[in-house]
Amino acid sequence: MRIELKPDHDIGTAATATGKSLPQWFAEIDRWGGAALGRREIGQRLLDGYKLDPWWIATLNIEYEAAKGIVEKDGRAKGYTICATKSIKAAADDCYDAFASAAALDRWLGSGHALEFRDGGTLYNGDGNRALIRKLSPAKTIKLVWQQPDAAPDTPVEVKFAPAGAKTTVMVTHERLQNRADADGLRRAWGEALDRLKAVIEG
Repeated sequence: MRIELKPDHDIGTAATATGKSLPQWFAEIDRWGGAALGRREIGQRLLDGYKLDPWWIATLNIEYEAAKGIVEKDGRAKGYTICATKSIKAAADDCYDAFASAAALDRWLGSGHALEFRDGGTLYNGDGNRALIRKLSPAKTIKLVWQQPDAAPDTPVEVKFAPAGAKTTVMVTHERLQNRADADGLRRAWGEALDRLKAVIEG
């Protein structure tokens, strides 16, 4: 899975895109009560009061936390969370099996896989993708720690398989992304990977 770490928009264009610069937005959020309001409330105020699009709402929320030095217990910012989903005409078992062997992963995630598909196992391939497998729940979830050195290392990934009739929704959630370039780059990469997965499974 090739990853281009590039944001969808230049954060420096905030004044043009949203009507205020980042420092002006941060001052506005301070006036509302700051981080104590929580991301949901801040986001709702940005939507209701200013009609900002979701990309800018998330960016202002998370860049505000970064500017204020707000971190989690591990000393890192909570950061961005991205989600990529795809509905596939297949059983959950079949979708899960597409992750379960190096040969299967070579067909859609990238080439040259080496895989230990077990709790505590590892995944790596020729594109530089690296992950530690934390927990496998067959046909339900795969939990990973992403370890690619040049693309958001030590960040959690969860793959969920949600069957509904003749289809299964495959959802990849990647958390603790520390900057907008990582978030947008990985969202695009996972989205493209799931497109390939759908094409492979549905034939």
